[in-house]
Amino acid sequence: MQIRMNNQNTELMEIFVGMSQVTRCCRQDVAFCEGVTFHQFMILDALATKKEMQISDLHKLLAVEKSTTTRLVNPLIQKGLLKREKAQHDSRAATLILTADGKKIHQKVSLCLAGFFQKVTQNIPKDKKPQILDAIRVFIGAIKNSATDYNCCK
Repeated sequence: MQIRMNNQNTELMEIFVGMSQVTRCCRQDVAFCEGVTFHQFMILDALATKKEMQISDLHKLLAVEKSTTTRLVNPLIQKGLLKREKAQHDSRAATLILTADGKKIHQKVSLCLAGFFQKVTQNIPKDKKPQILDAIRVFIGAIKNSATDYNCCK
């Protein structure tokens, strides 16, 4: 059975292309604020919340391969924003901790993002904001559920 692009599929394709274009800053390996990438900020943010994490816990959070996680973490360690220590429960595992400089950078980037998010929110009609944000969450969930068990090239 062959599935063809119909009007609904074409509309979804336009939405995916649009989302890809407007979320480009979140996907690039280019520093967007204070010398960190969006993925690196996600790491700093997770550690600001949890205080310490194992590197292995970051793979799921970032939705990337182990090698990519290491590639994202190492510059943060080199800049002195994170500290790597041996895990107490397993000397082979590494635990990451946010340093004082890491906390400062996290705060600065958080303020920058808060300003951006405020601008985004101002562009959503107030009376529709809860429904729009809820619909986006549902849409993201649908994408995640579909992507885990579907490969269009098989």
